[in-house]
Amino acid sequence: MATTIVALRETVPGERRVALTPEVAKKLRAKGARIVLQDGVGATAYFADGAYADCEVSSAPDALAQADVLLTVQPPSLEQIAALREGAVVIGHLQPHLAPERTKALRDRRITSFAMELLPRTTRAQAMDVLSSQAAVSGYKAVLIAAEAAPKFFPMLTTAAGTIRPSKVLIVGAGVAGLQAIATARRLGAQVEGFDVRPETKEQIESLGAKFLDLGVSAAGSGGYARELTAEEREQQQRALAEQLKAFDVVVTTAAVPGRKAPRIISAAMVAGMKPGAVIVDIAAETGGNVEGTEAGRIVTSANGVTLIGTIHLPSSAPVHASEMYARNLYNFLELSLKDGALTLDWDDELIAKTCLTHAGEIRHEPTKVLVSEA
Repeated sequence: MATTIVALRETVPGERRVALTPEVAKKLRAKGARIVLQDGVGATAYFADGAYADCEVSSAPDALAQADVLLTVQPPSLEQIAALREGAVVIGHLQPHLAPERTKALRDRRITSFAMELLPRTTRAQAMDVLSSQAAVSGYKAVLIAAEAAPKFFPMLTTAAGTIRPSKVLIVGAGVAGLQAIATARRLGAQVEGFDVRPETKEQIESLGAKFLDLGVSAAGSGGYARELTAEEREQQQRALAEQLKAFDVVVTTAAVPGRKAPRIISAAMVAGMKPGAVIVDIAAETGGNVEGTEAGRIVTSANGVTLIGTIHLPSSAPVHASEMYARNLYNFLELSLKDGALTLDWDDELIAKTCLTHAGEIRHEPTKVLVSEA
């Protein structure tokens, strides 16, 4: 019997992406799956219902009642979880560290859920890595926002009125978002430096034509992520960074630790030491912010004239390409289990086992299990 795969309109305010694009729906149909969509599922990402060839269109309640697999961008609501049949599969960005009650609901409904942010960071998993694909959008958009807000040109310009010097831009964090931000700032002609506590990123930063800002602190972690700094390391980093920040016109911060509050890197005192007219774009504002004083979804001006921009929903600001990449990530993950229209989960596959959040009435991800038990 063909597996029924469902996608709904996203309901979180500001979310414009869709978990299933016409391109990926066609691929899943070719794999023998049945596709049921809520009407208008891709409208905010400019995918009309008519573009989903050979897919069934239904209301949200009817679609959920039929779902063997629910694909999501944002985590499903408690009401949506309650509407799924027991044993259904949910695949998406589930944010288990933010809502223990949602994880409990998935467990109690015996839903098999896969939180894509738990996906192991291995070479084999790259084509499924939603964090990386969406971070690329964030890094790109953050620099465009900074360029719009900056009171200076980014590139060097030679004019009849004299030469305009390029803006000095610092990108904090050299993950996918940071590297995309560096590349974008370089394309715009800025003089770019990149900073990361992981020493292995120096070569990546320099390969994009930027200078590596060495503050003498290393926090190499596991799985491609930085570890948290000790108090002594943080103090050393902040002293060195405070002095360096005085020279920059634009700063974009991208540092994140998955499943935790964003690390605080730039203090209010450091902002106070920056030049008037400087701009800071804090990509991590939604998870607490890298910069003291930034507020998610708001633009704040400090007492000394520094503009602090706390971005939200950056991937949703480019919903076409962000959706295309996200849907392909989900397809590549789903393809591990979808054979001739039937879904068979191979628990010996590391990618399936380690991405699983809940299954058969149990929480499979140990840190989340502890969090739920303490809630």
